[in-house]
Amino acid sequence: MAANSSCPAAFSMHAALFASLVCAALFFGSGEAGAAHRVFDPEWHPATATWYGSADGDGSDGGACGYGTLVDVVPMKARVGAVSPVLFKNGEGCGACYKVRCLDSSICSRRAVTVIVTDECPGGVCSGGRTHFDLSGAAFGRLAVAGSGGQLRNRGEINVVFRRTACKYRGKNIAFHVNEGSTSFWLSLLVEFEDGDGDIGSVQLKQANSAQWQDMQHIWGATWSLTPGPLVGPFSVRLTTLTSKQTLTAQDVIPKNWTPKATYTSRLNFAV
Repeated sequence: MAANSSCPAAFSMHAALFASLVCAALFFGSGEAGAAHRVFDPEWHPATATWYGSADGDGSDGGACGYGTLVDVVPMKARVGAVSPVLFKNGEGCGACYKVRCLDSSICSRRAVTVIVTDECPGGVCSGGRTHFDLSGAAFGRLAVAGSGGQLRNRGEINVVFRRTACKYRGKNIAFHVNEGSTSFWLSLLVEFEDGDGDIGSVQLKQANSAQWQDMQHIWGATWSLTPGPLVGPFSVRLTTLTSKQTLTAQDVIPKNWTPKATYTSRLNFAV
């Protein structure tokens, strides 16, 4: 590593060692700070879990986050889950990823399954402030040791532990689906495949030939909208994550000739 002019001169071996450590801190500080903000929870927390859909199925068809048919295909396929309101957060918890592990050593594997929040379970076992996961049949079965998935599903509700983990959509970049019904006076976007936090705290849009960022409104699930118009593309979109407040800007990601029901993929994603 080249010497940094901001480092003190080293007059002894100990001083040299100290100086090198200071230099390293100055050199690597921004990278380490970024890593510190990445979502990861080292602690396991208690919860309960059930399953829904077919026994070996992928879970919800669509769901309250608005991902539609994405839940039926890789990378979401069989990794989806509905969560109670304390984790759903009125839709702002959509896209967050969790590791879930079963506690019964007589039937459960030691490994955890990673699930993506795609739906909400608002009543029953999910009510009353409980932390609950309603998993796809396939994800629930994977909590068991090999060959015991069916036996575990027969138990219905089970005790589990969970922790937040970074989302990893290998080979995917963040995409923006223009929802049906969008016009130049009402633009609605569904945000897809966010690595890292997975959740979105704010979305801003910038029109063509404009320096102004306009705040989009969170309307439901992973869907955001902007009403004032007429809106002129191409559009740049700026995302800020809910959990660690990381920001990413996709320049001119939605073209001038955009159409409703089309999906436009950026070249970017959050660091994991």
